[in-house]
Amino acid sequence: MNRKDNYETMILMLKGQLQGEDNSLANICNATAIINEMMDDINWVGFYFMNNKELFLGPFQGKPACNRIAIGRGVCGTAVSENKIMMVDDVHEFKGHIACDSASNSEIVIPISSGDKVYGVLDIDSPTFNRFSQLEKEFLIKFVDMLNENINWEELSFAG
Repeated sequence: MNRKDNYETMILMLKGQLQGEDNSLANICNATAIINEMMDDINWVGFYFMNNKELFLGPFQGKPACNRIAIGRGVCGTAVSENKIMMVDDVHEFKGHIACDSASNSEIVIPISSGDKVYGVLDIDSPTFNRFSQLEKEFLIKFVDMLNENINWEELSFAG
């Protein structure tokens, strides 16, 4: 399968996982596993949730990561402060990048939000420079949108 086919399958897998399951935490855990299984050339995937105006680590797959990230710090904190998708081709060139895994070279972060309220982010790292394209951005937006329709983010965050 090519990447587009993988991503379409990834969306179908998430849809199947979410049907009839109302446990938000279990669904997020399985969402990370689906991405980890279906996206090639990544070395970390996970969620950070808002808690007292900072991000805290949620379900993930990969090496241990930072427990907390200040808003505006690193790629994840910047995505939250600007409430926009961040695609970084070379994380070593990103001012303030937080290196949890020295093997990571590129990153994509998708904010999880409703209007102006940000609940957290989906964060994916790759050991390859320039790994993420508009294709990944398009499908990860669909992925997060599907989660937004099925997850009670209030249960998982303390966005207040």
